[in-house]
Amino acid sequence: MQIKLHLSVQTSPLLLPVHYNQTVQGFIYHHLSASIAEYLHNTGWRDQKRRFPLFTFSRLFGAFSRRNGQLAFEESVFFYVASPATDVLQSLASHLVRRETVRLGKSELLLHSVEVLQPQPLSRPLLLKALSPITAYSTLTAPDGRRKTYYYTPKEDEFGAQVLENLRKKLRAWTGEDIPPDGATFRPVRVSNRNLVVARYKGTIIKGWTGIYELDAPEPYLRMALDAGLGAKNSQGFGFVQVWEPGRKRVRESME
Repeated sequence: MQIKLHLSVQTSPLLLPVHYNQTVQGFIYHHLSASIAEYLHNTGWRDQKRRFPLFTFSRLFGAFSRRNGQLAFEESVFFYVASPATDVLQSLASHLVRRETVRLGKSELLLHSVEVLQPQPLSRPLLLKALSPITAYSTLTAPDGRRKTYYYTPKEDEFGAQVLENLRKKLRAWTGEDIPPDGATFRPVRVSNRNLVVARYKGTIIKGWTGIYELDAPEPYLRMALDAGLGAKNSQGFGFVQVWEPGRKRVRESME
C-alpha cells in the first residue's frame, strides 16, 4: 500500500538540509502511534537474524531552490510512504489529519491532502521507477583488517541478485512462507551515471541509484517491491518504487 502526503508551506519557505532522509524518517515516526513507532523501530518483522521495519518513503517533490547550503521549498512539497502493513499507514494518516499544522524540520506546514494510491493488478515483467535511490552493498575486510563498504552498481550482477534475495527475505518475514523466485530477474532499463545518488544518513555515506528497472518475478515479489521498497535501508528512505508509465509528466525532485 502506498499513500501520498501533500504539505503546504505557510509564510516562510520550508528549509531542509540537502541530506534530509533522517528528517523525513523522524517526521514519519513522530506521527505514528507510540506502539507502532516502537514496534517498527525496535522489533519489526524478522527473517532469522534480519529485522525488517517494512516501510519506505520517496524523495521530496516540489519546486525548490538552494539557499545557504539548504533546500528551500517556497510553496508545497509532497512525498510517498509505503508499507505492506496497512495499520502503519492508517496510523500515520489519522495522526496527520487531526493536526492543524505539522512540523517538518524546523518549519510548520499545513497538511493539504492524504491520498491513498489504489493497488493495481500486477503482472510480470513490471517496469519500475525508483523515486528514491536503490542501494545494494557488501561489507568487505581490507588487507589491513579495516572493514569497507562496497556499493554495487546496477550494471553488476550482484546488484540484481541482492535486490531479489532481499525481496525473498522480506516476503518470508511478512508471510512466514518461503516463496520461490521462479526464475526472477531484476535489471536496469534506463539507468546512467546521472542516476547515482550519494546521500548522507547520520554521518554515513550511502550510494544508491534511481532510474527505470524491470522486475520479472512472481506477483508477491512485485507487490512487496511496491509496498516495502527494493534493496537495503528502505526505512531510511531508499528503494521506494512505483510502476513506470512512459510519457508521465516529470515533477522536479530534490535529489541534486
